[in-house]
Amino acid sequence: MQPVRRRIIGAIAAAALSMFTLPAVVHAQTEKVIKVGTLKLIHAITPYFYEQFAPPGYKIQVIPFESPTDGKNAVVTGTVDFGTFGIAAAMLGAAAGEPVVVFAPQCNGGMAVVAGVNSDIKSVRDLKGRKVAIWPGSTQEVVILERLKAEGMTIKDIQSIRLPFSDMAPALARGDIDAYVGAEPGPGISLANGVGKIVEYPYSTPIGSLNMVWATRQEMIDKNPELVKVMMEMHRKATDFAMANRAEMVKMTMQKLGQQQKSIELAAPNVQLTWKIDDEFIRRAKAYGQLMLEKKQIRELPNFDKFITAKFMPAAAVAQK
Repeated sequence: MQPVRRRIIGAIAAAALSMFTLPAVVHAQTEKVIKVGTLKLIHAITPYFYEQFAPPGYKIQVIPFESPTDGKNAVVTGTVDFGTFGIAAAMLGAAAGEPVVVFAPQCNGGMAVVAGVNSDIKSVRDLKGRKVAIWPGSTQEVVILERLKAEGMTIKDIQSIRLPFSDMAPALARGDIDAYVGAEPGPGISLANGVGKIVEYPYSTPIGSLNMVWATRQEMIDKNPELVKVMMEMHRKATDFAMANRAEMVKMTMQKLGQQQKSIELAAPNVQLTWKIDDEFIRRAKAYGQLMLEKKQIRELPNFDKFITAKFMPAAAVAQK
């Protein structure tokens, strides 16, 4: 009788335990994981705030990429569902016929031309003959080409060094390069370490401070527009929160990028997180495409009616446009 009684008690206990664990299992099975790509930059920090504003049943998995092109490719191939990267990478993809669709801006600013603190480089014109780090295919590349043109120069007038953004500040500190056209927090790091100085924030071109965009692929737009709407709302709320709570943006950036507080605080004023597609954004995006075409970085302009869509903008934002 004793063994039988133990078996009965054990069965009752197992049944009771399953009653408590079943809801958790069901929840885990029904929770939708959304993969979001971003870059290792302060002005790409917004996706890390999405989880705070995700509706019940959604989980955000943020996947960082080193280069804008890698981030764009991840969106196009479906490795991630949504992604943020530079307008240049998006434009390159769309012009080549890739199904990348921009449905919101991500940020303005976040760029700077930085030189060694003790160098005699005081302007873009002073970059002539110097070793300047530039990341090919980036928004910064198009911007510096346009700034050089404005100074009566071309890329042949400098020694262009191919470097990812995260390697630029260390390379300047080692003396491997004379200057770089970087992305935050790189310039902030160079300032905080006392090894760099700002030559200029290059926002005087026709594209202004336009930098990064929030995108997905056409298949997502066609087959799951409701999810795009959900992500648009998350993006809007996360952007407004981060801009209204700069201390939280600095804290999140320190946590995710592993940078010191001083460098992030120096970088933050050069970053404007944004989410609205308005007339100014469209105008700057088209101007950007024209510059890329003139510089033969793309063979033809993308179809802007397909490349950029404002249909997921909140009604109030569209009314104000």
